[in-house]
Amino acid sequence: MVERTIRLNPRLDPRDYAAAYARDGMVQVPDLLDEASAEWLDLALEHDTAWRLSLKTPEGGKLFSPPEMQAMGRDALGARIQNAVAEARDGFSFVYLAYPIITALMTGEDEGHATHILLQFFNDAPFTTFAKVVTGEERVTKIDAQATWFRPGDFLTQHDDTGVGERRAAYTLGLSRDWRPDWGGQLLFHDSNGDIERGFKPGFNVWTVFKTPRMHSVAPVAAYAGGKRRSITGWLRDDPPAK
Repeated sequence: MVERTIRLNPRLDPRDYAAAYARDGMVQVPDLLDEASAEWLDLALEHDTAWRLSLKTPEGGKLFSPPEMQAMGRDALGARIQNAVAEARDGFSFVYLAYPIITALMTGEDEGHATHILLQFFNDAPFTTFAKVVTGEERVTKIDAQATWFRPGDFLTQHDDTGVGERRAAYTLGLSRDWRPDWGGQLLFHDSNGDIERGFKPGFNVWTVFKTPRMHSVAPVAAYAGGKRRSITGWLRDDPPAK
């Protein structure tokens, strides 16, 4: 029976990663969760998750549920996807699958889902202590999350995660196994000249955290990719705690 909890890898010491983050504004932490926790998350994303289609539309980002996509029909949905691709030529756009963890948790959808337990884990000690030591961001008050799945052809164009001051750092928790570099899907960081200054291929149970704002993108996944580029993503925030 799969254990219904999420735990931090007890062998990790956040001080081992704090210096690299202070120097580079980013760091990767391998094997963030203990093995049982990572396996449970992987199984949940594979078998128990109602994925939505996340698209850039003229009105902004929108999630389309499976019933909405079915009601829309293939042609209308295809046209919306092509519009998002066209917007990517000149500016910010994206196409990928997503699962809105916070919304699902608050509305009682999929009670006990592994990602809901993960969100609670992210917002409690020992993880909050771990994250603050790694990033040096003592003002973090909460950590949000969504699950994402980039299929062949899916992408996220360059952006810097600028908010209104509340986003102290961005993170991804990779849940992709045995990813080949030529399959695409890398998290790429861009310098002021548009060159790639650093990039990370999708990995499994690896936590990547970086200071915001910072220009980055997700490279399109290749048509021949043989793996599933899935992750949990979000921000470390310093919003005032909810009353």
